[in-house]
Amino acid sequence: MNFGRLSRESFSGYDPIGALEQMAAQRTAEARGEDARVDDLLPPSVEAGREAGLTDIDVLEATDYYKTDRGQSAGGATSAVLSRRAAAIGWDAFFDAEQLLTRPLLVVIGDKPGGFGAYRDGQEIYGRAASKDKRLLVVEDTSHYDLYDRSEPTRQAIEAATEFFGTHL
Repeated sequence: MNFGRLSRESFSGYDPIGALEQMAAQRTAEARGEDARVDDLLPPSVEAGREAGLTDIDVLEATDYYKTDRGQSAGGATSAVLSRRAAAIGWDAFFDAEQLLTRPLLVVIGDKPGGFGAYRDGQEIYGRAASKDKRLLVVEDTSHYDLYDRSEPTRQAIEAATEFFGTHL
């Protein structure tokens, strides 16, 4: 996933300049003694998200994963300090992939696209990578978060990775 693109698009409400202006104003406020603004990146529960009108598969499944025992951890980042997020907007995880990404590449994605862009990003990095030896595995009937811990999608990903790394390591 290209977190920079996600920050410029979904996480900024598709208004990266407006988001940067908010971050700058918040940094100024903090420099003048105000408290840091911490934003929750996910609703407190899937039910709360649905009640708020959220329907995006990535938001709801990320909430199901990160806000439950399934994937919740003490250091898990489901919130962020607004004034510290500006660098992500200018970052591109895929920068110069056409020139620099020359090593063998395995990309595993689910075929259910969501708003965070893992499906699109997987397709993009596969297409842009300079690697002459690359493989794209699209796991059917699978979301990005299914690939975290659901048995059948992870089995397929592990089999592909075992074969791929057996050849390339």
